[in-house]
Amino acid sequence: MRCRYRLPALLLVAGVAPADEALDAAFDRDVAIVVGNEAACHRFDIYLALSGEQQRRGLMFVRELPAKTAMLFVYREDRVLSIWMKNTFIPLDVVFAGADGEVINVHYSAEPQSLASLRSDGPARYVLEVNAGAAERYAIGPGSRILWGATFEED
Repeated sequence: MRCRYRLPALLLVAGVAPADEALDAAFDRDVAIVVGNEAACHRFDIYLALSGEQQRRGLMFVRELPAKTAMLFVYREDRVLSIWMKNTFIPLDVVFAGADGEVINVHYSAEPQSLASLRSDGPARYVLEVNAGAAERYAIGPGSRILWGATFEED
């Protein structure tokens, strides 16, 4: 399958899905496309965790996340990243990706409120948190690609 989008235009045409008011107040929103290992493209409305404060907060205290909504953590440099699920009430799939957007590894169905450290298997720049089960449903795993914030073409 071939996907071709210009993300800013996609935002104008498709809009961004209705969201949680508390999250809207704390995070900017955008759109990301994930190309799964079956070459299918999947659009997610994303909350952007760009600052240290936003990254510490993440999806803590959120009780519900719409099916095609996610949070994208964006770091300034590549490094081994680690997250936990403290005060996170919904199970999530945690996707780690490098600077080029290629998925390094996925922690499937992370346990809510766990203090266990979930780490990237190598240097990563992005962490995408989606509802548990979404990564498997959309064939998101090592070798998949997260596309965000630029014009792209993927075969």
